[in-house]
Amino acid sequence: MIAPGRSGGGRAAGGFTLVEVVVALTILSLIMLATVTALRTLANTQGTLERVTARIDEVRTVSGFLRDLMEAAVVGEGGSGGGLALGGSSRQSAYFEIGDDALAWKATVLFGEGFGGTYLVQVAREEDLLLLRWLEPLPSMAAQVDWSQAATRPLVLGLEEFAIAWRENHDQPWQQEWVKGDKARWVRLQIKAAGRHWPELIMQVPQ
Repeated sequence: MIAPGRSGGGRAAGGFTLVEVVVALTILSLIMLATVTALRTLANTQGTLERVTARIDEVRTVSGFLRDLMEAAVVGEGGSGGGLALGGSSRQSAYFEIGDDALAWKATVLFGEGFGGTYLVQVAREEDLLLLRWLEPLPSMAAQVDWSQAATRPLVLGLEEFAIAWRENHDQPWQQEWVKGDKARWVRLQIKAAGRHWPELIMQVPQ
């Protein structure tokens, strides 16, 4: 006969043993650990994707801007090989210079709707920055360009490498030594920033 108040299984009704509680807590801990790890991995992946996307956007924006700026180069009697040919109307003079860490030319620049004009522009490395400089054309062909007086805007931060090469024809090897009077029809820019190499930027110089 079963005594009153006792169940047939010999255990209080609805109760859990210590082993069952430990097993349940262990399983719950494993589930929480897996959830936290998954969330952390997702956050890291999202951060990596955002950095990669930002880098791609930077490369696309800067490269497109430089291409457009080169396409807007002013050509004329000076051509790309004139070195320094300033003065006169924008249709009759041109300016093009290549240095160790700088590329400069004369271009028509637009600063928004209804604003802009013809400027001397320079893309140059300064420490860990790639800078864009611009100033108004000089009135005299004999005058030297003082880029310290130019307006400046950073294009690339964390710059590690900046190399300029040029060639006159597409079937010629790239050259890095620029002499006044040389004619550059193609310019190649190699950029490394924030530990990453950019795709080579090759631009055709208007003639």
